[in-house]
Amino acid sequence: MCEWPQNRRLRSHACLKEMKMSKFFKGLCAVSAVALVVFVAGATLVAAPKAAKDVSCPVSGKPCNESHAVDFAGGKVYFCCPNCPKAFQADSAKFAAKSHQQMVATGQLKQIGCPISGKAVNPSTVIEIGGASVGFCCNNCKGMAEKATGDEQVKLVFGDISKSFKAAGK
Repeated sequence: MCEWPQNRRLRSHACLKEMKMSKFFKGLCAVSAVALVVFVAGATLVAAPKAAKDVSCPVSGKPCNESHAVDFAGGKVYFCCPNCPKAFQADSAKFAAKSHQQMVATGQLKQIGCPISGKAVNPSTVIEIGGASVGFCCNNCKGMAEKATGDEQVKLVFGDISKSFKAAGK
């Protein structure tokens, strides 16, 4: 730690200088550790994609089966039974928001902007909506989504995906 010079006055000065440097480096390490945690947390914006069996059918709300799927918006939408794809194809606009939500949850759509404003996403504003992690540009947009409930929330966030999501392969 501190080497003791022969002169008493130099001894206290040397130890004091070393203690100050030690505190400085401890503080620097603490700040660096906090910055690293914040950076890693910010980089983890999206949850791991879910399997088809782990998401809900956009028509019935029941668990899906991979063998019942339809191509839609650059990906596949999964259903629970052979009847739901027929209902979906008859009126896909009615089920579009829930289908987009499912596609985000399964990793087929990736987020490119705030679903409300289209601006860049702030990683500290991520919330879970029906099994899909979604980020917003600010707490105001996040608050709008949190205030909405059920189908209203799904339609607000996943209704028009043109400014906020794109096919993951593109």
